[in-house]
Amino acid sequence: MVGLPYDCLANPLGAVRLTFEKAVASGSDPAALDGKDWGVGDLFRQFLFDNGGLSQVPLLNPSTIKWVQPNTLVRFRGMIQDMLGNEFYIGAYKDGDKWITNKFSDAPQCPVNASSDMRIWERRLLYCIPVPGQNSWVESSLDAMRNPLANSISPQREKRPREDDTAMTDVDAVESSHAGEDSPSFKKMREDGMTVESPNLQKITTEGNTPNSSLVPVVERNSFPCLLKIYDSLESDLKLNDVFEFIGVLTFDPDITVGGAGNDELIDDLCEDVSVHLPPAKVPRLHCVVHKKLEVSDLLPSSQFELTSPVIKEVREALLGHLTAVLGNDRLAAEYMLLHLLSRVHARVDSIAVGKLSLNLTCLNKESISVFGNNIKLAVENLVPFTDYAPLTVDYLNTVSLAPKKDYNTNRLVSGLLQLAEGSHLTIDETSLQSGTLNSMGVENALVLKNMIESQQVQYDFTYYKMEMAADVQLLILSEGKSNIMPADLVLPLRPSSVGSATGVDGEILKAWRWYLATMKTLPHSIEPHLQKVGIFQV
Repeated sequence: MVGLPYDCLANPLGAVRLTFEKAVASGSDPAALDGKDWGVGDLFRQFLFDNGGLSQVPLLNPSTIKWVQPNTLVRFRGMIQDMLGNEFYIGAYKDGDKWITNKFSDAPQCPVNASSDMRIWERRLLYCIPVPGQNSWVESSLDAMRNPLANSISPQREKRPREDDTAMTDVDAVESSHAGEDSPSFKKMREDGMTVESPNLQKITTEGNTPNSSLVPVVERNSFPCLLKIYDSLESDLKLNDVFEFIGVLTFDPDITVGGAGNDELIDDLCEDVSVHLPPAKVPRLHCVVHKKLEVSDLLPSSQFELTSPVIKEVREALLGHLTAVLGNDRLAAEYMLLHLLSRVHARVDSIAVGKLSLNLTCLNKESISVFGNNIKLAVENLVPFTDYAPLTVDYLNTVSLAPKKDYNTNRLVSGLLQLAEGSHLTIDETSLQSGTLNSMGVENALVLKNMIESQQVQYDFTYYKMEMAADVQLLILSEGKSNIMPADLVLPLRPSSVGSATGVDGEILKAWRWYLATMKTLPHSIEPHLQKVGIFQV
């Protein structure tokens, strides 16, 4: 069998352009191909899923960005934190008698001017970040997929040693890029001896001198964001706060990095919004060819467990015993904690979120919280992929930003603590809450928390109006008495009789418990309409 005439992994743009040329040769009008897939999606799906190519695609993160090459196929896992709208770009242009596409890339490979025969197309821009609160064991389970090519780089693409592992010179970038080696900007940089730094962790966590650095929100400066450019996808397919795996072409534009304004006024006019120009040295670009929404089960390694009653019962009893030990041998509290960890929003009836089960554990003071609070926190972190912890005090409420807020100066959505992915777990510690005066922000935050726990809705602040956004977050409140700020579905006094530990559990056992929680939460079921009511239980 004759192999493919292109390398989907090392030269995906070559594959895109070849399929475009075939589509044009078959009679397709380039003007009619905007928003259309002329076979690119099927081609990459066949390579990734039918031919086993997915395991070869490196996962983009602060480690792999040091060696992954521009204009190659990579994948990025993250949460959609902001939607930046649409961007116009030169989708196709005529070079002599030949039509060339610019889809899945940032700039034309050949000079384009206003007199050229060209087609202006449109693409969506998404700002994605690593999932808030993602625990280390999730990343550990993905280690095998992070660097599949590190030891199998072909000789012609092998990189020579560099003096600084945290920077990528322009010669490295040019030699490793099939599509950009003839770019005039690359040639000029080579002649001038200029260097281009890779968007690695050091660049992301260090304040830069670029004028656009302020566009990266402070709350995200220590993360690894990515600007996604989306093609041929319905708006309803990608929603705010959804967790996705994006597979696409990593691009690197040295002109933006070195601060060059460029001479192409036409291209500049297509990107008038400065928020689009997030510095590539801080925010890599990824032109998506395939995307998939991720569930919790997708973050776990392949399970060796069978979905049978004996197996489920055995795993459940072991997990329940562990929770009982963590909660000081309080079996009743462990039962409700397990139900809490299995809860999720299955449906919404009017303003009621059916399936949620917020839990308020009481009888905890400043002394006992240091023992049991820490054990509970560690236990939940070991079981749930996305967790967060908030110490609730008057000062905290008066100063923190809980709800996301629109910044119209940068046209960006500034993230808040409650902008969380579906299935996240949030623990609220009220044991340090004392009497005090709430300012306007504190009152607003208290209302946001109350609305979140009652209806699983978060009010996003757009200055001139507020928008309710649906959430699905497990909320656990630790307090001395019943919380007045957070009216939980279930209020339960914790009655410990001993001190257990959340550590020392075998790794394989933890995998079984994670599998159990993820599997049980997604099993199909039905609830009769007359049972779709939420009650508040008190024990």
